[in-house]
Amino acid sequence: FSLREVLDAFRGCVTERREVLLEPYLSGWGGLIRGSLGAVFGFISRDAVAKVQIMERHRRGEQGRHYESLQSMVEFELSQGPGELRGRPDSGCRTVLRLHRALLWLQLFLEGLRTGHRESRTAAICTDSYNASLAQHHPWVVRKAATLAFCALPSRDAFLEVMNVGPPEQAVHMLGEAIPYIQSVYSITQELFARHSLLDLP
Repeated sequence: FSLREVLDAFRGCVTERREVLLEPYLSGWGGLIRGSLGAVFGFISRDAVAKVQIMERHRRGEQGRHYESLQSMVEFELSQGPGELRGRPDSGCRTVLRLHRALLWLQLFLEGLRTGHRESRTAAICTDSYNASLAQHHPWVVRKAATLAFCALPSRDAFLEVMNVGPPEQAVHMLGEAIPYIQSVYSITQELFARHSLLDLP
């Protein structure tokens, strides 16, 4: 896992026209779920890996030109009709929606790490972030398993060292750089999906 890679990917996501480019978006997710961080958050990263693979197939497929950006993807899939969109579990919109929800959890968690104290419990930060985001979309069994998994998280400083950017203070500084880019991608996606009534896709 390299926080610097993730920062670079999400920094390159948003164009001057506020389009979200899918290639760096998926690259950012690839960086997040690779290695140590993916191992720690197995129950989230397994689902994210599957979703990233679906989106990469769309990007490489016959209709790949429509999957350059989130905006072009939404326009293309909506043009196929609402029945087609809701009836396909592998639609780009439905797949990105799942990643989008997980991105909110990640954003809240990283912000909690950044602003926490040395004695802050990573498990508590992660649980609070999860309850404010992904938990509302998960059944009780998954919520219970997630909360138990968080109990095994290392201390805040040990977790910051997993970021591979030096001592905890340096990781905190880089989180301060990375989080606004993640927030920007999240807010643009939220606005786009809300405008087209896509936030409740099954």
